[in-house]
Amino acid sequence: MTDGFPRACGITEIVEETPSVRTLYFTEPLAFRAGQFVMVWVPGVDEVPMALSSPCSITVQKVGESTAALCSLQEGDLLGIRGPFGNGFPDDGRILALAGGVGAAPLRPLVMGGRVDTLLLGARSADELLFSHELPGATRLLLATDDGSAGHHGFVTDLLAREDPGGYDRICVCGPERMMHAVLCTIDQLGIASRGFFSLHRYMKCGIGLCGSCCIDPDGLRVCRDGPVFAGDLLLRSEFGRYRRDASGRKRPV
Repeated sequence: MTDGFPRACGITEIVEETPSVRTLYFTEPLAFRAGQFVMVWVPGVDEVPMALSSPCSITVQKVGESTAALCSLQEGDLLGIRGPFGNGFPDDGRILALAGGVGAAPLRPLVMGGRVDTLLLGARSADELLFSHELPGATRLLLATDDGSAGHHGFVTDLLAREDPGGYDRICVCGPERMMHAVLCTIDQLGIASRGFFSLHRYMKCGIGLCGSCCIDPDGLRVCRDGPVFAGDLLLRSEFGRYRRDASGRKRPV
């Protein structure tokens, strides 16, 4: 799907991952790299960027009008899919991955492909831990929950303090931006910010680098074309962890 036009893809299966998250499987598998995204068109609603959680699926958390519309779809309904777009996570060397909440979705293909040595997975509670039934067979898995209902009682970043990040070649991260920024600060203090790779989420219109709505300060890097995965040393002097821009271009705290 590289012609820039959406393709109609039928939904073949819907999996209720957690009370607020669904995985939608569609008909046409895509050749992609873990961390890349597609633009998903919901007829009559909007077109939004979504990370691929497998060659033929997106994993959706209901947080707004577009995602609510996606979560209301049924098997047999159609989606418009453009892409995949952007870069992806590196898959060489020893990899430590950290995922918070629905941030586990873009990391799932990397883990299930056998490329992740250790995965630190966090969520608010045990029933919000994504893919926890399938991940243990693919990697060394450590869990954290805010309420202590599974694994460590606390944040997933607490688990990082128990690991040796310097023993890994790559540190791949996706989740809430405050969590990711805390990881970046930690590995920067260790002098290994360049080993970190962070998947950014920004407001996006075109998905192909033309509209500029997803540019990040101060260098104007486009999340859709230059990302969505950025090396940590590039993010140290950026807006990352401080603010993002809404649809009107105004700064909003993360």
